[in-house]
Amino acid sequence: MVIKSLKLKNYRNYDFLDLKFDPKTNILYGDNAQGKTNILEALYLSGTTKSHRGTKDRDIIQFGHDESHLETVVEKKGSCFQIDMHLKKNSPKGIAIDRIPIRRASELFGIVHFVFFSPEDLNIIKEGPAGRRRFIDLELSQLDKIYLSNLSNYNRIINQRNSLLKDIYGQAHLMETLDIWDMQLVAYGTKVLERRREFISEVNEIISEIHYKLTGGKEKIMLTYEESIGNLTLEQALKKNRERDIRLKSTSVGPHRDDICFMTEGGLDIRKFGSQGQQRTAALSLKLSEIEHVKRLIGDTPILLLDDVLSELDKHRQNYLLDSIHDIQTIITCTGLDEFVNHRFSINKIFHIRNGQAVKAN
Repeated sequence: MVIKSLKLKNYRNYDFLDLKFDPKTNILYGDNAQGKTNILEALYLSGTTKSHRGTKDRDIIQFGHDESHLETVVEKKGSCFQIDMHLKKNSPKGIAIDRIPIRRASELFGIVHFVFFSPEDLNIIKEGPAGRRRFIDLELSQLDKIYLSNLSNYNRIINQRNSLLKDIYGQAHLMETLDIWDMQLVAYGTKVLERRREFISEVNEIISEIHYKLTGGKEKIMLTYEESIGNLTLEQALKKNRERDIRLKSTSVGPHRDDICFMTEGGLDIRKFGSQGQQRTAALSLKLSEIEHVKRLIGDTPILLLDDVLSELDKHRQNYLLDSIHDIQTIITCTGLDEFVNHRFSINKIFHIRNGQAVKAN
């Protein structure tokens, strides 16, 4: 699987951009705030319908315009697909595959798979559980349309239940309607939980060996999925916490409150007690495991988007990362080329990004 080309029109700081990528390693270099990350964002958006930054469509469209257009050509197992996406200020985005409009954004999932790695991902271990839940959701949503549907329904019902909890606080007669929402929440939430448990089990088969090699044979880690419902079923937990939820006007248990624990063989919780070095190594292991996990599930290689990550890693971790990705298409942003000069890592295409312009530099 490779991205062959990307065209942008009125996208952030790009009036127009037309890039043709190499199937192997592509470097986008230039000073900060010139538009390097915008290219990675556009690629990720074209495959997932969402910005990795969580930005709304209207904020991506170039100032002074009402619409932005992306065209991405993907080659997958000998076949080419053209993905067209129109972002609009005052209406939902329009998406077409091979010039045929699709009704649901979820129809796009499965055509192309991205692994996005940014400096923020190196802090996924030490920061709060929201980022770790987001990691699971972004990964599974690309791989599993059923999961995406269940998660979307679960999130919709959580919002509706929370609104009802606020209303119940002043209108007790609405209490009887809570059972209806709880039934739906249990139906979708249980499916989300089951798939997340499977996902953690699948990643555990990969991450321990990667982490062992990355630490020079000093440490192995294991992931556990920490459920806010404890040993109860989701239905039992909702009933048990109902009075608390009404008092707090919010749903206190469920997949939206869960977490991932990173534990060493010696029983150390890296989130709470690991050094910064341990936390960053565990984060790198997690991202490398994500690449391998996608390979196993789709029988193909994902496309790796590295957003200025190398400058955040020491030489050992840089080398390990670069040695691990030689067989997949990689698009890397950086401020300079020094990180690659003394490394045997081959660079196939270099683009100099400056003020919304991309100039091929080799």
